Amino acid sequence: MRIGLLGTGPWADMAHAPALGGHDGLDFAGVWGRRPGAAKELAERHGTRAYDDVDTLLADVDAVAVALPPGVQAELAVRAARAGCHLLLDKPLAPTVAQGRAVVDAVRAAGVSSVVFFTARFQPETEAWIGEQAAREGWFTARAQWLGSVFGGDDSPFARSPWRREKGALWDVGPHALSVLLPVLGDARRVTAAAPGPGDTVHLVLDHSGGASSTLTLSLTAPPAAAGATVELRGREGVALLPEAAQGPVPALRRAADALLGAAAGGRPSACDAAFGLRVTEILAEAEALLTDAR
Repeated sequence: MRIGLLGTGPWADMAHAPALGGHDGLDFAGVWGRRPGAAKELAERHGTRAYDDVDTLLADVDAVAVALPPGVQAELAVRAARAGCHLLLDKPLAPTVAQGRAVVDAVRAAGVSSVVFFTARFQPETEAWIGEQAAREGWFTARAQWLGSVFGGDDSPFARSPWRREKGALWDVGPHALSVLLPVLGDARRVTAAAPGPGDTVHLVLDHSGGASSTLTLSLTAPPAAAGATVELRGREGVALLPEAAQGPVPALRRAADALLGAAAGGRPSACDAAFGLRVTEILAEAEALLTDAR
């Protein structure tokens, strides 16, 4: 499968480009970015071509991977789907429900496959744990903490990201927490509470279709020593804790590419396709509205 990369920022550089270039089932055909000079540099480092025009790249490939801000991603994902390209997207799918729905509609109309890269869902330990917990019944409650230090004093390249500054932890790490909780506890029937905390920290309470409730604490402003992700489930069979992942984002992205290749070859759609990405966007938008009222 010939695949192109849209985006040239830190995530494209440290994760997407190495994953695409090192995947045996992909031909990393080129890079397009909003900064032509950065696209040229990234392409040269990975032995591929820089494109000045995005539509030319879309015409030359079978699929695209997107490493761009959510609003830009949503716009270009619709364009790419209409050009017949399969989509390897990043979370969140889009910053609004309308934009997310436009991506899903374009994917369905074009008959292309899609995968949204929720990092935890493509790590072997997490994937196995989710499958095991989803097969058990009687979960009563869950607690998820996804605490980053992007704005908490850590020297992170993502601290300069305008969309993260605007949307905060809810939209950046919230998708990770939801991607773990939803397949185990069922869809979130509603966000029953949302409250702001220090910095961009938010606290959410969800009511799930399986009968359980969950609480989420999300932050990008945690002190570096306090950063980390934990998920705890409690129910009839006791307590289950999310295991730590041994692999970084590059192997996980290659597994996401495997899922896209399988779906594009006529296999089962990925559980993390654009439709799932839209559902996550809907939940985030509901929480955002509650937070706006709370402030």
